[in-house]
Formats: sequence, structure tokens, C-alpha cells
Amino acid sequence: MKYLVMVQGSQKDYEAQAGKGSPDSPVWDEKAMQAMFAHMGSINDDLAESGELVCAYGLTEPAQGRAVSVDAEGRPVVSDGPYSETKELLAGFWILECESLERVTEIAARVTRCPQPAGAPEYPVLIRTIGGGID
Repeated sequence: MKYLVMVQGSQKDYEAQAGKGSPDSPVWDEKAMQAMFAHMGSINDDLAESGELVCAYGLTEPAQGRAVSVDAEGRPVVSDGPYSETKELLAGFWILECESLERVTEIAARVTRCPQPAGAPEYPVLIRTIGGGID
């Protein structure tokens, strides 16, 4: 079974990682960034070795995205600053091929243990079963 494992973040979190912290999201220094990259890299290496990794990507900050909708006449409406009314957004994801929901839950629990600066927000790691698609 394939699963989508999602990590969340906010624009403030991206800014904190770039050195502009806030009360809700303290600055990540170089040591904290390297610890995070090492943790995620170790997970990716283990998933590749076990054959469970289909793909994984981190996403750029939300400010670089767009929201596209349609108006009453069906014309596209493009907005800057993609999701102004939503605080937490998708920050990255894995698509995994695992034998069970229990196994992917173990992996998600490992992801939640990613080191981060004291006071940084903790987001749940979300799991969705992929029901179909094209490979």
C-alpha cells in the first residue's frame, strides 16, 4: 500500500529557518539546521535501503506559491501569498510503499522526533493512504 506522509509548517517557520524568528517560531541557527537535515537524511537513507521510499520532497516557502481559483464567469483568479487564511501548510512529503499502516505510523513517529530549536512549534505528521494514481 502507498502512503502520503506529510509534514507541516508555516511562513513564519520558513522565515525562522532563514534567520528571522518570531515569538511563535524562534530562529534556527546553523547547528539546528544541520541537525534537522541529518535527521531527515537518515530517515531518507533508511527508507531507500528498505525499499519503502517512492519519493520525497521538501517544498519552498508558501510566499513563493500562488492560489488559483475561478470567478463567477469561470475565469482564473490568481492570488499572491498563497493561503492567507491558513497558518499551517504542507512543508514537505514522502510517498512510501509500506506493508501496513502500523509501519508507516512508526516512520511518522520517527519524523516527529526531528530536532528543532526550543520553543519551535510542533506539528503532527499526517498520513494519508493513497487510493489510486498513475505511476
